Amino acid sequence: MKKQDLPPYVFSGNGVKEFFSKEPGNHRWQRIPPTETKGRVHTSSITVAVLYNTPEQKKFFINPKEFEITTTRGTGNGGQHKNTTDSCVVVKHISTGITVREDGRSQHQNKEFAIAEVTRRVREYYDSLKKKGVDDERRNQIGSGLRGDKIRTYNVKDDRAVDHRNGKKVSLSKILKGYLELLH
Repeated sequence: MKKQDLPPYVFSGNGVKEFFSKEPGNHRWQRIPPTETKGRVHTSSITVAVLYNTPEQKKFFINPKEFEITTTRGTGNGGQHKNTTDSCVVVKHISTGITVREDGRSQHQNKEFAIAEVTRRVREYYDSLKKKGVDDERRNQIGSGLRGDKIRTYNVKDDRAVDHRNGKKVSLSKILKGYLELLH
């Protein structure tokens, strides 16, 4: 199963952020499966990332003062009309530098199309920055995923859970009953 296939779990309430801030990293699970005839311990690991849910912005609005709008004569096919009227509209979003040029017959229609396209591109730009920030945070939390990065080991055979950061050892059966705070 790929990590993209795993469902995200959402927790809410008082103290949730503080409680789960100690969970990101590599968790190691050691067990002897029922099919193992020689009693060898099998080890699996999972990396955990804790990301905070931020409300999605439904409408994206750009203040008209953030646009630099200029008009110019059109280029290309269109004959005398394009060559004699300033129907081409260039809209630039000042803070990002994203620019769109609309070159049709109607200046008003060109302005509407250009503003709509600049708004779409600016929103795409900010969404990509946000996604990159979340991806970087996730990558920092899970580390490389190698054995040496483990923060916790859960050993079924010995009924033991160990937090390698603070050295605490707790009965695994208590952890499986939901007393995860014993390791904090």
